[in-house]
Amino acid sequence: MHLRPFLKKLEEQGSLVRITKEVSVKHEIANIMYSLNEKPVIFEHVKGYRFPVFGGITSDRDVIAQGLGTTKENLLMKLVEALRHPKVPEVVQNAPCQEVVVKDPDLSMLPLLFHLDGDGGRYATATVATIKDPQTGRNVSYHRLMERGKNRCTARLIKGRQTRTTYDKTTGDLEMAVCIGNSVPVMIAASLGPPSGVDEFSIANALYPMKMVRCKTKDLEVPAESEIVLEGRLIRDVDKEGPFVDLTETRDFERKEPVFVVDCITHRKDAMYQALIPGRLEHKILMGMPKEPTIYDQVSKVAVCKNVLVTMGGGSWLHGVVQIQKKHPDDGKKAIEAALSGHKSMKHVVVIDEDVDIYNPNAIEWAIATRFQGGSDLVVKRDQPGSSLDPSSKQEEGKKALTDKVGVDATIPSTVDKSKYEIVKYRTVNLDEYVR
Repeated sequence: MHLRPFLKKLEEQGSLVRITKEVSVKHEIANIMYSLNEKPVIFEHVKGYRFPVFGGITSDRDVIAQGLGTTKENLLMKLVEALRHPKVPEVVQNAPCQEVVVKDPDLSMLPLLFHLDGDGGRYATATVATIKDPQTGRNVSYHRLMERGKNRCTARLIKGRQTRTTYDKTTGDLEMAVCIGNSVPVMIAASLGPPSGVDEFSIANALYPMKMVRCKTKDLEVPAESEIVLEGRLIRDVDKEGPFVDLTETRDFERKEPVFVVDCITHRKDAMYQALIPGRLEHKILMGMPKEPTIYDQVSKVAVCKNVLVTMGGGSWLHGVVQIQKKHPDDGKKAIEAALSGHKSMKHVVVIDEDVDIYNPNAIEWAIATRFQGGSDLVVKRDQPGSSLDPSSKQEEGKKALTDKVGVDATIPSTVDKSKYEIVKYRTVNLDEYVR
């Protein structure tokens, strides 16, 4: 569903909050969003700015499922199908996102937020960025932007990711467009991280039909329904980026990152700015949940995969649970290896049987307690490429972080009486027959 009809639907069903009181971009909006537990919200009056601010539309799996026209139970397979069968979107000549064109842009016109004390500056975070690689084509991803001047930001480009790879092999400027204010399908697709050469906007179009438009000043296309688009260039200069709170809710350190020069801003006449508070629900879900279909695909190559969950307790990035239908004695171990391959930043993975509720942490812990033996069911892989988001990993500037990875096979052993491993359930009775 497109953004504006979706916001209207959420409001009609009482799932969206409107804040009419004037609020400040300096910590106040972020703190209100946090206090609302990131429930979908619109701030109508932002002090010093004419653009309303909204957020929270990807903070909950049920809300995301609504935005994709499905249910939470069917969400994984919806993403898997779109990942497997992307559809190239139509490119149109005119689009809402270009109703206003600002050729001499000034970032002070936008309500970028100060999120927390200690931040390096004002940040744009709900930033769907697109580039073109000469060999692999279009790539879409998220890059946080820290304001550094009238039309300059620093962009966090992680080593090994496509934008950074393309930037590092480019001798001159690299064109990039950043879309702010997007539909759930676009936001989820931009998070998926498919194989190089697979277009995320085509995945978004498979999730829900969308149209695109060519940028005014760059050889790039953007979703026609976006609220605001920053057209610019990643140049060879670097500047300060950070400190900033990251996915694990710990403060990422200050570093030098490429400068993004904004050459043009286009937006709707009545545009809304989208905010996403770092380290919290939206950030976590947009990072972790889109890795579930890639893990599912990898595990499905070696076992019958039933479900995948990247857990909040692991920062929605470092921990995962894989549910399989075990048919062979080594399916659990194979699933561990495949899962770590499907999400290379994952540090710990637990494999469970079909009868264990993947969404219940107590059930997963019970499976480990009753079905796992460290001497035979534990997989340990030392000094593996991991995630810089893990503060306990070995990190050196300019090098991939190294970490020890662990897999736990908490499935029922194949050579036992399975009935001894299953929960015995009581029968529910009609209490009206006994209690008056």
